[in-house]
Amino acid sequence: MTFILIIIVGGILGWLASIVMRTDASQGIFLNIVVGIVGALLAGFLITPLIGGAPITSGSFDIMSLVASFIGALVLLAIVNLFRRGSVR
Repeated sequence: MTFILIIIVGGILGWLASIVMRTDASQGIFLNIVVGIVGALLAGFLITPLIGGAPITSGSFDIMSLVASFIGALVLLAIVNLFRRGSVR
């Protein structure tokens, strides 16, 4: 059940990150989910220990883990845009 919630929340966070980065029209739902989940994983390993939260992949859906996962998705989307277009946008 936690895996399904991670996919849903990761998809929503990836979609929100793509709206913020203005890349929503150029990518589909699959890339949104991948960016959200991988961004959540990166944030779980790198950002949440710094701010004192639990990673979203452990099933913790509090505000700190959601914000950290959103930041991770934004950073990952910026890196993807850098390699795709040559600019962060």
